[in-house]
Amino acid sequence: MLDAGERLSLDALRATQLERLQWTLRHAYDHVPHYRRSFDAAGVHPDDCRDLADLAKFPTTSKADLRENYPFGMFAVPQPEIRRIHASSGTTGRPTVVGYTDR
Repeated sequence: MLDAGERLSLDALRATQLERLQWTLRHAYDHVPHYRRSFDAAGVHPDDCRDLADLAKFPTTSKADLRENYPFGMFAVPQPEIRRIHASSGTTGRPTVVGYTDR
């Protein structure tokens, strides 16, 4: 049986996606210095995302970005909220680290 999120109309689905995208961009901008610098350098602000297509205006995250902010510079929550960490081996350079919260 499908849950409510899987039965959304296309318009409702896109509205939900846009709302979550806007939240994510704002959270990254407000809590991760790398994203604030990156967005500012690209001349975009989270408020500039008014449509899903606006995501194309925002800079992407590269593996080099993860390495430059090693180990925990890309975390958007305080470290006590991190419950699990996954890291690459770093065989081709500095390891990349990803942290997960309960949510």
